Amino acid sequence: MPTTVTLERFIARVEENAHAEACEEFYTADSSMQENQSPPRVGRDAHVTNEHKIMERAKSVWSKCVRPVFVNGDRVVIRWIFHFDWADGTVTHMEELAYQRWEGERIAEETFFYDPAQRVPKKV
Repeated sequence: MPTTVTLERFIARVEENAHAEACEEFYTADSSMQENQSPPRVGRDAHVTNEHKIMERAKSVWSKCVRPVFVNGDRVVIRWIFHFDWADGTVTHMEELAYQRWEGERIAEETFFYDPAQRVPKKV
């Protein structure tokens, strides 16, 4: 179960748009990350690589935790809003719920739940 201090540090890193760094700092080496019902990505290194690829395509990113954050033992649910201004001039605005299982102070499993239609970039 994460401490409140650890959970707040994690949220702050994501809100700073340090997504890859948050993976490095707060996920277990063999953690899994899943988008809706897609097959999970496994391993912290895979998460870091994926986040770098996303951030390389973005001109700017805005990330915000919508409170409250729900904690029950080692389970945490966070509501996020993300806005991406892509280098190609399109934008993506999306909202998701992240359902996490923590092992101590690190995330071991995470599933994101969102409407996939949100991921389609829109012309400005």
